[in-house]
Amino acid sequence: MVLVDRVRHYYDKTYDLNCAETIIYAANKEYDLGLKKETLKTMSAFGGGMGIESVCGAITGALAVIGIMFTKERGHESERVKLLSQEFFQRFVAKLGTDNCKALKERYKNDEMRCSIMVEVAAEILEDIVSREKKKH
Repeated sequence: MVLVDRVRHYYDKTYDLNCAETIIYAANKEYDLGLKKETLKTMSAFGGGMGIESVCGAITGALAVIGIMFTKERGHESERVKLLSQEFFQRFVAKLGTDNCKALKERYKNDEMRCSIMVEVAAEILEDIVSREKKKH
């Protein structure tokens, strides 16, 4: 299974996860991260653009995964996570036009699909970055 398929699985209404939670749950399963429930719950506050329709929760969920997968001990140890985060943001904005939750919902959200476009685009970009970076090391 690929990350996009896992995202589709977890974004189903039966799980009732927000965008940030969906990304981290899917990545946890896809990449066998071994995250505990308490860790997964940290993303609950990042849905809906952190509850204030700011930065899209799919982005924050993806950045959390990048941090988990590519930080050895702490963020200041290297530029790697910073550069990967910047790349993720740039690619997401290039594809959907903004990183702002409110603007994204106005453009793409509907009652049937909810924010599927955002979580799937985030998953595609994240999967591409993870795949490339795993080949390097």
